Amino acid sequence: MIFLFQGQSTYSRQIKQVEDDIQQLLKKINELTGIKESDTGLAPPALWDLAADKQTLQSEQPLQVARCTKIINADSEDPKYIINVKQFAKFVVDLSDQVAPTDIEEGMRVGVDRNKYQIHIPLPPKIDPTVTMMQVEEKPDVTYSDVGGCKEQIEKLREVVETPLLHPERFVNLGIEPPKGVLLFGPPGTGKTLCARAVANRTDACFIRVIGSELVQKYVGEGARMVRELFEMARTKKACLIFFDEIDAIGGARFDDGAGGDNEVQRTMLELINQLDGFDPRGNIKVLMATNRPDTLDPALMRPGRLDRKIEFSLPDLECHGHLRHSSPDMGRCSWAARTDALRRLT
Repeated sequence: MIFLFQGQSTYSRQIKQVEDDIQQLLKKINELTGIKESDTGLAPPALWDLAADKQTLQSEQPLQVARCTKIINADSEDPKYIINVKQFAKFVVDLSDQVAPTDIEEGMRVGVDRNKYQIHIPLPPKIDPTVTMMQVEEKPDVTYSDVGGCKEQIEKLREVVETPLLHPERFVNLGIEPPKGVLLFGPPGTGKTLCARAVANRTDACFIRVIGSELVQKYVGEGARMVRELFEMARTKKACLIFFDEIDAIGGARFDDGAGGDNEVQRTMLELINQLDGFDPRGNIKVLMATNRPDTLDPALMRPGRLDRKIEFSLPDLECHGHLRHSSPDMGRCSWAARTDALRRLT
């Protein structure tokens, strides 16, 4: 009940107004270019300017990818940057006139010219295309009204996931840390994945769906690298919701069978544990995990700070059966569904 009476400050309203203006501008840009409607992802031919594009290609020189390893005298007026060109050498360089000092950080990839090795542009982190494809571009069309029953579970999910993403100022004003992770467990077919899709529909956060078996790789270190790049991509978003389905594929309790067959799976789980509650802050990233075998999960994965809430999805009860009948038009047309009360008592 505290959340209902907690208002928004003037500062948060100004931020919300700026975010709305940015969304409107992005929408207008997409409508003008028509990129979303194009099958190729390109602008319509009527908007092409080949002469200007050719002039731009001739005026700009090709850049080489390097990594900024250290910033010397970062607080001075003339900072220096140590870059590492892969398989070549290290250089101490300056910035070009087009780059601001605040755009460059230690450890990031940068584009440098081939003559003076000046830094021209900052580059985004290198992410595996397999990890990038896990991001869900379009919102799911599932809402809370499509979930039959599960009223208590939906309320807990909204409190843990939806409220911190949509109204973070309420937790700041109360001086408490919002929950970071949720475990959804229960028998198969009880609505765990469906509720996760409904949460993704309600929030504007980036939604990433990961199936546990996708992180089980053949080669040593591949699964841990995918988990690391997954959270690196999530940190670049304003807010992100990561849903691990069938987490028991990589989150099982650790044991030594003498053959070393599960060592790679255990390395993947250790990297996941480190990303959930490691040295680096997680940021505005919410993690949902679903499984129908909670008894097989490792205790280190289940502890508070990594998974703060455990929500059980039990088998449908009498009230849930009634809600399912009224929410399904196909079920209402069946002749046997007319005797709902008798059927609900039998099942």
